[in-house]
Amino acid sequence: GSDDIIGGNVSKYTVLPAGYCGQPKKGHLIFDACFESGNLGRVDPITEFEYDLFIRPDTCNPRFRVWFNFTVENVKESQ
Repeated sequence: GSDDIIGGNVSKYTVLPAGYCGQPKKGHLIFDACFESGNLGRVDPITEFEYDLFIRPDTCNPRFRVWFNFTVENVKESQ
């Protein structure tokens, strides 16, 4: 599938609304997996509150994705 082409980890990827320019505001989520054991390969925004997250395959066996490890920052209350 299309997630087979995922290379490295997401590194401080900020999801901004379409057409938005400028610094991220509170609620513009920042995804990060650029640390030991991080494995988030891609983030596709669907709506303001919904995202498709693609986990990179396990290092020793690319057929499996049995765990996930990443952070999400810049959330606002009730998000």
